[in-house]
Amino acid sequence: MCPNLEGTPIVSTPAPPDPRKTAQAQADYNQQTAQTTQAMNMVNQYNPWGTSEYDQTGTQTIIGADGKPISVPKYSQTTTLSPEQQAIFEQGQEAQGNIAGLAVDQSARMREYLSDPFTFDNQDAANWAYDLGAERLDPRFAQQEEALRTRLYNSGAREGSPAYEAAMGQFGQERNDAYNNLMLEGRGQAFSEAMAGRNQPINELSALMSGSQVSMPQFGATPQTGVGGVDYTGLVNQKYQGELASHNAMMGGLFGLAGTGMQLALSDERLKTNIRRVGQTDEGTPIYTYNYKSGGPTMMGVMAQEVPDARVMGPDGFWRVDYAEVS
Repeated sequence: MCPNLEGTPIVSTPAPPDPRKTAQAQADYNQQTAQTTQAMNMVNQYNPWGTSEYDQTGTQTIIGADGKPISVPKYSQTTTLSPEQQAIFEQGQEAQGNIAGLAVDQSARMREYLSDPFTFDNQDAANWAYDLGAERLDPRFAQQEEALRTRLYNSGAREGSPAYEAAMGQFGQERNDAYNNLMLEGRGQAFSEAMAGRNQPINELSALMSGSQVSMPQFGATPQTGVGGVDYTGLVNQKYQGELASHNAMMGGLFGLAGTGMQLALSDERLKTNIRRVGQTDEGTPIYTYNYKSGGPTMMGVMAQEVPDARVMGPDGFWRVDYAEVS
């Protein structure tokens, strides 16, 4: 008789992993990895400028993919300056306040200032440039004109002659061009100076608005540590694929007898010893390992007495099994 087999393993097709449970477990591992990485990278710093410290100040609740609340730690970073740096910081803040006050006062006056449109008179600028330059150009051109008359006279050209009139006409043109250039350049310079004067209050306000920024002491960058995540999903799938491959190999080896020409295998329980149940087929038929009483290696298969629809009585009075019919 077959021994008591309660608690023996079941060699049925492995059930695939539950995707929701696997995903939830993977999420738990990811959360643990993230918290570990964060905790390792929150390194307190102490230097001559002050300290920068991390503290857990509580927890916060987030909702996971399964709709259930997850509690995660909440941290705060506190930077404390040294007494000397704190004094410099406060003085800088006070200076910033003073500059901001000046900017407020200046901007109030700027409204009235900008309400007066900018105007520029080209003719006034040209006259100013002419008057300013003529004081220097008139004496010089007078000397040049007198010198030209002398040269013309010495060369025999008299007033009224074509040579005399041509030379004096060219001199007059050059003098007019010089005065015209003087007025054009002077007008451009006057315009630039007028625009600079117009923009000066605006530039002052912009400078006050930007101010000189107070710089905070810089703490060194904390080296970042990475913690490799656990590929739990991959491990579960790898385990399942291994179990499935093992099951298929076992069942293929057993039921492959049907395709080898050995449809009728001697499988009478009366011829076997060391019988031990190791599992069952997907339909519930028990599977055993055993040895034939006549000797030989350990075998695996079913008991003919338990598969009445797949057994055939042989001429020697022992049951044989057609494994193609075993379910």
